[in-house]
Amino acid sequence: MAPPTSVLLPTVAWTPACREVAAQLGPEDELLLICDTDADPIASRETDLPEQVRLLRAGDPEGCSGKANAIATGMSQASHDRIVWTDDDFYHPSDWLAGLHADYAVHGPVAELPFFLGRDPLSLLCEPLYALGGTLGVYAAGKAWGGAVIFERGDLDWEDFLADLSRTVSDDGLLAEYLDVTPRRRVRSVPIGGTIAESVERHVRFTQIARRHDPRTTLLTSVVMSLFTLLCLLFPLPGFFLTTGILAVVYTVFGVRRWTVLLAYPATIVQLPLFGYALARRTFVWGGRRYRWRTKFDVRVLDEEVSS
Repeated sequence: MAPPTSVLLPTVAWTPACREVAAQLGPEDELLLICDTDADPIASRETDLPEQVRLLRAGDPEGCSGKANAIATGMSQASHDRIVWTDDDFYHPSDWLAGLHADYAVHGPVAELPFFLGRDPLSLLCEPLYALGGTLGVYAAGKAWGGAVIFERGDLDWEDFLADLSRTVSDDGLLAEYLDVTPRRRVRSVPIGGTIAESVERHVRFTQIARRHDPRTTLLTSVVMSLFTLLCLLFPLPGFFLTTGILAVVYTVFGVRRWTVLLAYPATIVQLPLFGYALARRTFVWGGRRYRWRTKFDVRVLDEEVSS
């Protein structure tokens, strides 16, 4: 039997994911829903939450992102040694939590993988790029995805991690530096985007997370990306078949069947200017707040109106 577990779920609303996770709790488990303030919609239904579900208010972030602030709040108030992080934007099947516990018993800290599903023209175009970086890249590098990761207090330097979490942007980017995980080849479909503007901001954030937490790999990736894009431009037909074939293998390995694999070639062509733009941006918007992220531990929360 799995030990008592604290599940952390940052959210501002009672979503289907909240119900799905709450239904999987064991008799001693707890689900910590973490919002910002009483202005969030979920605060109005605090008295109607199921048993074993607590609502925490993280407050407005200062010197870190809203997500990092929420996770830090949840970890500081978690009752149990075993911790699970998850998000409110994907489907949690009825065996989701049990699967994480079973994996931990064999491998220690483990994480699942995201596959980002675009909902607007830009995020659709970027699907192949995110399949390479956000799915294959995370799996191959053995990194944690904050949407589905399980660990225990003793698996990382708890106090130092919480201190660093309160002065950075990316919760799972930082976790990857503190925690050795075994990614499972179990993919969760995560819808993203909705408008091109939202997808631009997300792409900037994804790129800057890679830059801050793994600068060497980011530099190497930029060089390889430049050379590969040049070859695809010089030899478009072979480039089309090569990029499509590579992405078809990636999609197949992770059990994804999406027509967006056919966008592999145009995605390859636009990846370099998108990458350059994302690195050049001084600020980005995430969850209704604008951030200036100067170094890994130098974060300023700005007014929404500040120019990027």
